[in-house]
Amino acid sequence: MPEEVLRPPAEILYRDELDALAGADRFPKPPGWLLSPRAVRSFICGCDDPMISRKFYGDDVLIERSIVSLAGNRGLLLVGEPGTAKTMLSELLSAAISSTSTNTIQGTAGTTEDQIKYSWNYAMLLAEGPSLKALVPSPLYTAMRDGVLARFEEITRCPPEIQDALVSVLSDKVMILPELDNEKDRVLLAKPGFNVIATANTRDRGVHEMSSALKRRFNFETVNPIKDVALETKLVKDECERLLGGSEADVEVTQDVVSLLVTTFHDLREGITVEGVQIERPNTVMSTAEAVSVGMSAGLDAYHYGKKKVEPDHIGRHLASAVMKDTPEDMRKLKHYFDVIVKQRGKKKGGLWKDFLKSRKWLT
Repeated sequence: MPEEVLRPPAEILYRDELDALAGADRFPKPPGWLLSPRAVRSFICGCDDPMISRKFYGDDVLIERSIVSLAGNRGLLLVGEPGTAKTMLSELLSAAISSTSTNTIQGTAGTTEDQIKYSWNYAMLLAEGPSLKALVPSPLYTAMRDGVLARFEEITRCPPEIQDALVSVLSDKVMILPELDNEKDRVLLAKPGFNVIATANTRDRGVHEMSSALKRRFNFETVNPIKDVALETKLVKDECERLLGGSEADVEVTQDVVSLLVTTFHDLREGITVEGVQIERPNTVMSTAEAVSVGMSAGLDAYHYGKKKVEPDHIGRHLASAVMKDTPEDMRKLKHYFDVIVKQRGKKKGGLWKDFLKSRKWLT
């Protein structure tokens, strides 16, 4: 791994923690796994001995069920709203179980069966004919060959006939390569440790519905948004500080400003404020990931154009870019939130909420 990269994969970023867990792991491991299910849970949810940081903020029982699913004979499908950390969870599970999280298929409308199974080096194919030497392995092929996890992002973005390329692989743990003459090479049998983690957004339902046959090969787990405002505030603050540190932006991000940001997102996401007032929800997804994005943009704004301290005005300047993604009607809903909720809080609480109200001028 080069020294200078924008974002190291989880198995590199948390190498010290993975090594510490491996050294202290005394629990039984499923065949092909690098860590036991207990150690995998500790890697994701954190623990004190050894000291491991918490990486996923949400339902710990969901983590346990996901780990158990991967230890069985079915794949794992993480579903939920965009921005609920499904991809991050998939990456962390892959890093802890297989020590590789880059074995990934990205589902799109243009994904082909070749990209899921295997393709060919056509120059070598024409020169020497079909052989393992001319074969270009896909992430799924590599996972079966090496006994590791394969990740399939946004599986419902693929057409159903492409998705169904996984049916026989997940049920029989075998891939047939009919082009090869050698009978031994023609059948690829998955090694212990192989499985598939897929993700799908609930917003994509109806784009390409999964077949019943494929659904039966997966255990479904729903990743919900964080309900606890205090917990979400901690996550957003930690992530903003980490990302700003990576950008070498030495800027102050206070707990109060992050709390204001997260409370705003929580109100708009739930359609009801913390005081119990009903409001109109924007059509766009007001996820934790979007809150981190707004906090990051506000921090860079404060660093380059402000006084190196994030203020409510910086949050307001970048809030519209998170809300205005689906329909112009969402801007009206955001302005109404400022005119009713933020204005009322500014009168009652003053301080940051009063300053936040002034940033309404940026909502154009």
